[in-house]
Order: sequence, then C-alpha cells, then structure tokens
Amino acid sequence: MPKIRVSEAARFLGVSDDTIRRWTENGTLEPHKDSSGRLAVDGLELAHLARKQAQHPDDPAQVVSSARNRFVGLVTGITADTVMAQVELQCGPFRVVSLMSSEAVRELNLELGSIATAVVKATTVIIETPQGKGII
Repeated sequence: MPKIRVSEAARFLGVSDDTIRRWTENGTLEPHKDSSGRLAVDGLELAHLARKQAQHPDDPAQVVSSARNRFVGLVTGITADTVMAQVELQCGPFRVVSLMSSEAVRELNLELGSIATAVVKATTVIIETPQGKGII
C-alpha cells in the first residue's frame, strides 16, 4: 500500500499535521517512515479512517441509498429568494454547493453552522491523481 506523508494525509482529511501526529501516537493510525525517515501513514488505513469520519454524527447507521457519494459538512452559506436557494457546505477541505427550493431549506431546517450531508448522484465522475505527488 502507498505510504502518505503527514502533511498530505492532513490535507486529505482536512485536519492539521499535529492531528495526524497525535493519531499516530495514540494508535488511531499506525506510524510508518518513508525512505527519507519522515513520518508517513498507510494509504489504505487513511482511506478507512476518512470513510469512518464521513459518517453523519447524528445517524451512524446512515440512510440506505443508491447514491454512494456522501459528503458531511457544515452549512457555510445560504442565499435564498422566495422560490430558490443556494446552499454551501464545507465538507473538510471541499466546498459543495447545492441549488434547491427555498421550501426545502425551510423543511430541512438548514441554517448557518448546522450539519448536513450532501448526496451526489452523477453519471460521470472524473478521478484525477497527481503524478506521484505525496505518495512514497
């Protein structure tokens, strides 16, 4: 499995380098060393932790759905008129924007700072990788 440096692991999870180091010290992540002797973590272990952290804290069982792309985050912006609204979520390092009815915003009780999950169902998803960047 690929080994990922602390700074890259932190960026992927939207936490600080110190948080990754603490997790290696308390056993949440197993510490490894790269060829230069720097602290790194296993990519698969990091992926499992990222998936675990992505679960909505109020619903550990989660909703059964055919959509597999779920992003838990904080509502950081709501722009609404009488009919439509734009809702912004900050999901770790990612900004997710949804357009919905203003009625839906009210029914979901969305407000700045509330926790919500963005569910994405798409026919085309493009995956990119940096050519070896951050992978040991």
